[in-house]
Amino acid sequence: MEDTHSGPLAGVRIVELGGVGPTPFACMLLADLGAEVLRIERPPGYDGGAPIEPRFELMNRGRRGVPLDLKTPAAVAAVLRMVEQADALVEGFRPGVAEKLGLGPDDCLAANPALVYGRMTGWGQDGPLAKAAGHDVNYVSLTGVVHSIGEAGGPPVIPLNLVGDFGGGSLYLALGVVSALLESRTSGKGQVVDAAMVDGSASLMTAFYGFRAAGYWTDERGTNRLDSGAPWYQVYETADGGWISLAANETRFWRNTLRMLGFTADELPGQHDREHWPEMKKRFAEVFRTKTRDEWCALAEGQDVCLAPVLSMAEAPQHPHLRARGTFVEVDGVVQPAPAPRFSRTPGAIQRPPAAPGEHADEVLADWGFSAAEAATLLG
Repeated sequence: MEDTHSGPLAGVRIVELGGVGPTPFACMLLADLGAEVLRIERPPGYDGGAPIEPRFELMNRGRRGVPLDLKTPAAVAAVLRMVEQADALVEGFRPGVAEKLGLGPDDCLAANPALVYGRMTGWGQDGPLAKAAGHDVNYVSLTGVVHSIGEAGGPPVIPLNLVGDFGGGSLYLALGVVSALLESRTSGKGQVVDAAMVDGSASLMTAFYGFRAAGYWTDERGTNRLDSGAPWYQVYETADGGWISLAANETRFWRNTLRMLGFTADELPGQHDREHWPEMKKRFAEVFRTKTRDEWCALAEGQDVCLAPVLSMAEAPQHPHLRARGTFVEVDGVVQPAPAPRFSRTPGAIQRPPAAPGEHADEVLADWGFSAAEAATLLG
């Protein structure tokens, strides 16, 4: 695939110090939006946690890489040369590691005073836990996220690694880098972006902390309006073993749902009568089990009831709405989500499929100003 770098970030050059989880996903987003991202890959033998073929490492899409051992002076010097030409650098090491390598903020900003230096960690660059080990579920456990998700009387539920790694990590890192790039174009000065998953996941909980402070939300999971407590914000099993999601929050949607299910308003307690929510959920569940998932979707069409099928990852790319929008695309034989969000004049694109380690090393080093002899020395 031709490396076209189309998108609103076309012309931006970013050096990525290879890592796992939120850092590569943030750099994938930036590359999808047109940035030229050079990934400094870790040496062979590093345990990344998922032993799969490179073409399935979708978070590495859109960029080329160079395998460098950052514990060697020559590799560090090469990265600093790249930094001189870059707009941003992104790293996801534990606090202090980049500094020990000679690639910390002071080193990189000395090489390029206008550089945006993006840092991604779980606990943050400071605080009692800053240097402790951890993963997504640990970070979102600390901020109240995991405690808040699950059914009444049941254990907390792990929300994949969407809230910590990707929502509270990658998205805040990408936003921080883009924001700092905008500011640097005015000031001519770089700065450090400290993106931490504890900070980002706490930020994502802002509305719920407000609800709790108002007395509208309790710490007892599965009993609130948006956590499966309400009968009108719930998933229900259907006759064929499928599932549908219902989100009839507003009064008009609630009334339309009652009509679709065959109830009259006076047959059930009021929508916000929390005491009777468990009873209403049971009655709704009984009705939803009388038809298949597809029958309910067909019945709900055009009725303004906020109902949708719960699709598997195998099913989702085939849904007519997602097909019409091109929400999923196929690249190099792998079906995957398309770049988001969308831009009317400078659309983003998947610049290239994920590369095997070192696949483009010679060409990318040449593009960044290294001679053939220098590249041969660096690559061993």
